[in-house]
Amino acid sequence: MLTPLEVAKLISRTLDSKKAKDIKVMKTENLTVLANYFVICTATSSTQIKTISDEVEKILEENGEKALHKEGYRFGGWVLIDYGCVVVHIFMPETREFYGLERLWADAEEIDIDEV
Repeated sequence: MLTPLEVAKLISRTLDSKKAKDIKVMKTENLTVLANYFVICTATSSTQIKTISDEVEKILEENGEKALHKEGYRFGGWVLIDYGCVVVHIFMPETREFYGLERLWADAEEIDIDEV
């Protein structure tokens, strides 16, 4: 079983391998009971959103982590995948800007993904 940080790192590596843009890992465990980490990224098309989300689910299942919930897959502007300890947000650029999760969770510690 992976730790929440290991799950977040595995997700961010997977996002990077599928050419996701502007990947952010935000440590939220001291701010909310929703998740220990939010992983946020931008995709350039609805096709890329689906490709990225499918790959995240595949890689995490291979590592023993099953998604608890998934939203937005059919709509194309934003996919959310909830792993309990980590929530993944895959956005189109305009949707990411509209929701502004980085502003909303500005008190969260940003984890340096170059370490990942």
